[in-house]
Amino acid sequence: MGSLHPILFFVVVYVVALMLSIFICSSLFYTFNSSSEKIGDVEKSQKQMPGSTVVAASTVALHR
Repeated sequence: MGSLHPILFFVVVYVVALMLSIFICSSLFYTFNSSSEKIGDVEKSQKQMPGSTVVAASTVALHR
């Protein structure tokens, strides 16, 4: 098993890199190929709800 350790390590690294690249490429593909009709539908549905407010904020808090 000791002599197989470097080979197994690089096989695992290769498989992890392959899975990450598939995930990233598919995310980019679906992001750029989404139709603008879907985006418009979301905006319409948010505008139709007068009682609720949509708050989207991104904050970073540093605690020492």
